[in-house]
Amino acid sequence: MEAISSPSGFLLIDKPVGPTSHDIVDIARRALRTRKVGHAGTLDPFASGLLILAVGSKTKELSKFVGLDKAYEATVRFGATSDTMDRTGKIEQKDCSPVSQAELETALEKFRGEIDQTPPMYSAKKIGGKKLYELAREGKEIERKPVRVTIHELELVSFAWPTAVIRTRVSSGTYIRALADDIGKALGCGAYLEELRRTRIGTYAVEEAVKPEAIDAMRLTSLE
Repeated sequence: MEAISSPSGFLLIDKPVGPTSHDIVDIARRALRTRKVGHAGTLDPFASGLLILAVGSKTKELSKFVGLDKAYEATVRFGATSDTMDRTGKIEQKDCSPVSQAELETALEKFRGEIDQTPPMYSAKKIGGKKLYELAREGKEIERKPVRVTIHELELVSFAWPTAVIRTRVSSGTYIRALADDIGKALGCGAYLEELRRTRIGTYAVEEAVKPEAIDAMRLTSLE
């Protein structure tokens, strides 16, 4: 089979739970026979959903996706906390009474609009040239300055103690894990992110995406 000559374009990928974002990049590199592949916006291994890949000369345009709003569907578990703020971390149960749906709705109202959010220690944000998660794995916790973010939409989809499903659309740089943790603190019962699915980046939706195993040059697009 002849090698594809200089493929260039974008791919909308529906990342499954399990692989890292870089694993998906590697799949694309093998499928398209080029090393020049990058992604816009990391998804944690436990998360699924929309991942935008750039191929060839289009990797120079990845920055145009960085500042776009992102939409998610998340499952939040109450009554416990996690050191990573998600289900992959060390879980600590909390002694608290179940909250009602009305109490949860009231708590969610506090997080709509502009809020100050402290980046979690288990994140790729760099401070002093080192990623926070690297420091966290060394058992270190450093002071982080809150960042102003915007929660454009925050909707309760379903609730049955101790879990709730929420949909949210947020500004770039917002951590949904930190949002779940903060909601738990507001309710006084703790919370962590159990599941996360990214459904949209800007105007691009996961419904337009393909599974990693379906990557081929015919699916490259300009995303104008």
